[in-house]
Amino acid sequence: MPSSDKLSWFLTVAERGNPRTRIDEGHPADQAWSTGNRVRPLVHGETYFAELFERIEATREGDLIYFTDWQGDADERLTGEPGSEVVEVLGRADERGVDVRGLVWRSHSEALGFSSGENRRLGKALQDRGAEALLDMRVRLGGSHHQKMVVIRHRDDPTRDIAYVGGIDLCHSRRDNAEHGGDPQALEMAEEYGPTPPWHDIQAAISGPAVRDVETVFRERWLDPTPLSRSPINLLADVVRRLDRSPDPLPDQQPAPPEVEGGTHAVQLLRTYPDLRLDRDYDFAHGGERSVARGYSKVIAKARRLVYVEDQYLWGTRIGDVFTKALREHQDLHVIVVVPIHPDKKGFSRTAQLLGRRRAMLEMMEAAPDRVAVYGIENHAGTPVYVHAKTCIVDDTWATIGSDNFNRRSWTHDSELSAAVIDLAEDGSFPRDLRLTLAAEHLDREDVQDCADPATMFAAYARAAADLDDWHAGGRAGDRPDGRLRRLAPPHLGVVKRALAAVPYRVLHDPDGRPRPIRGTDRF
Repeated sequence: MPSSDKLSWFLTVAERGNPRTRIDEGHPADQAWSTGNRVRPLVHGETYFAELFERIEATREGDLIYFTDWQGDADERLTGEPGSEVVEVLGRADERGVDVRGLVWRSHSEALGFSSGENRRLGKALQDRGAEALLDMRVRLGGSHHQKMVVIRHRDDPTRDIAYVGGIDLCHSRRDNAEHGGDPQALEMAEEYGPTPPWHDIQAAISGPAVRDVETVFRERWLDPTPLSRSPINLLADVVRRLDRSPDPLPDQQPAPPEVEGGTHAVQLLRTYPDLRLDRDYDFAHGGERSVARGYSKVIAKARRLVYVEDQYLWGTRIGDVFTKALREHQDLHVIVVVPIHPDKKGFSRTAQLLGRRRAMLEMMEAAPDRVAVYGIENHAGTPVYVHAKTCIVDDTWATIGSDNFNRRSWTHDSELSAAVIDLAEDGSFPRDLRLTLAAEHLDREDVQDCADPATMFAAYARAAADLDDWHAGGRAGDRPDGRLRRLAPPHLGVVKRALAAVPYRVLHDPDGRPRPIRGTDRF
């Protein structure tokens, strides 16, 4: 496919639908992406954390480190060794003269199962070390800042500049590897996941001009004039705890890093910001931004052969509609989805989440029962692996790695950030290589050439899952088959359970953050 045809899969500036943002101001004409980049997928938290540790340790006076986080743990060890704790690594960088700034979601109360205490401790610990890490609660009621990024820029050598975008927070439970034994510094999850829950995740390492675009995402949030929290309770608590609430001015933004030699990756940043209402809108996104939803909707409509998704959630009618329309219109299109086998929590919230999954799966499977497959994964001990990755690969042409999930919350209500990648090289191998890398892990084999063609990959996943399912059904007799895939069916929920879960699902788990005129529609 010619490069010009590939780039037509990206959103234009007009299609992004946010005239207030600066993110595309350095791009020519109506171009809402940069070229000349190199993107490396870092599969698993252990891989990402090890590289992040080395990159931060290499920073010097005059460099800068900007980060955002949904959840952060000051004591999470990036390498597992003493001294590699998040607060120590970032604190040492600030003491060397690096400009360290962070925006951490303030979070809802720990009494509701959230991480307000840990996030507050991270912010306070970094502030005590001299870094400026602020708690950001500029969200809709019940919403969150879900972006997970780190930007590192170097005063004297912009060729070393790098940005990380994806699903991995700087917190407990994320530092797992391909063996999926879990992070020793573990979060408590549903009992199915055991004491050290196995965790599957992905982060993108970006080099080249797109680094400046990621930095602009941070700068827009940092410079937004809205107070970090309007709650008088939060104000009083911050005064008592001596927490900084006033962002200091940022230094002037430097030009974009140069194109990477041999860099063939075009990168478009897709975001979600909600409509905050009551004159509280972000200065850079009046009425919000829904380029995540618009980007996915555009490319899935172009899909002809395979949409491959790994995601924490797959919820709801509106999200299922995007797939359903494409499946009905294109009879050769297949969809493979990898999600957690179980939600991360027990209790009533689990029922609401399963209701959302049921709706999306039933719609897709009714449209194309033989061309849609949904899987979970387990480790070799038979423990379910919590899939926290957020990646989508369409026809080996367009791939995204980010923080957003396939649900209305991520597409309209919370803040999200994803990097969409198109490889402009003649072979355009980035999306295909990512897909096959993930297939090799899930199938437990290095040779995955039978997955090169989308249709044969669909069959290979089905065979591997059937073998493992049969082995479990037979009492695990004999050698365990290769592979980690378990076939998932739409969750069975009785009529009463579905009725009771419907309201909390819509209000709490999958709310709509669009402006009122388009809420409840198919428009984003």
